[in-house]
Amino acid sequence: MLDRSSKPVVDPIDPLTDMLRGLRLDGVEYGRCRLQGEWAFHYPAQDHAHFHFVAGQGCWLQSPDGEWSELSAGDAVLVPRGAAHTLASAPGIAPRAFPRRECLAICESVYDYGAAEPEAEGVCILFCGTMRFNIDGLHPLLRMMPDLMRAKELMQAEPAIPHLLDAMIAECSLNRVGASGILARLADVMAAQIIRSWVEHGCGDEAGWLAAVRDPKVGRVLAAIHAEPERDWTVAEMAALMGVSRSGFAAKFTAIVGATPAHYVTQVRMHQARQWIARDRMRIADASRRLGYESEASFGRAFKRVIGTAPGRMRAAGTDGARA
Repeated sequence: MLDRSSKPVVDPIDPLTDMLRGLRLDGVEYGRCRLQGEWAFHYPAQDHAHFHFVAGQGCWLQSPDGEWSELSAGDAVLVPRGAAHTLASAPGIAPRAFPRRECLAICESVYDYGAAEPEAEGVCILFCGTMRFNIDGLHPLLRMMPDLMRAKELMQAEPAIPHLLDAMIAECSLNRVGASGILARLADVMAAQIIRSWVEHGCGDEAGWLAAVRDPKVGRVLAAIHAEPERDWTVAEMAALMGVSRSGFAAKFTAIVGATPAHYVTQVRMHQARQWIARDRMRIADASRRLGYESEASFGRAFKRVIGTAPGRMRAAGTDGARA
């Protein structure tokens, strides 16, 4: 007989998984390109992430480090920090900037480029997108990601991915009503799958911040700090989360993370403020007040110490200052 007084056992959430719950990647702009013959487009470095999906004829990718690799139908590539790269029909073709002004707007934030029919022979169909993370570019998780992430290299053990890739190929190849809008949503899912697969399969490096966040006790504290950066975290509160004394907490946190608890909290808070000010155009006084600073001057000093520039200059630069 079931004991109704007993509570179900719930597996504890991995801190990294908990942090990923708050990670969001939103599509800003998408485009379908139908290309024949010789062509090459260079994508300069930008604040947002790039996404590329290939259907039809394959093409070549020059990665941020200058190496060329061949992409075939069904390849999906994410450039998480917007590093410069080139797509071309073959290596060695002089690239040009993508001709955005020659594109036909299909619907809001979705465009079409190229006159070639999708079913014509030798047509490369690219579905490209610009995406924006909801976290600051200096967030440790984003900084740890490689310059370029390929779906096929990351998701060999993901049973759902082949079906998603097949759906994207079909939508790219057909001129059905609403195809581009559906592709945009599929691209959002694909990019999220790439990131999840990268995290679940080791993230490449088990040292540094990743090792800290995967520590059962320290990771719980890091996840809480990133979830509530505006909270006035005290050593006592963080020690209670870890389940140790204040002195024991400070020593273990510093040894694993490589920074004192106070320094790490300040870094996270200033990176959040940087996003509020540069991307969201929040008033400096509002950011200062939201983080609990008694004056704009004290907030400004902390901001400049961590970010390297005054909050006023960051706000004036807007999103361009987000790469500073």
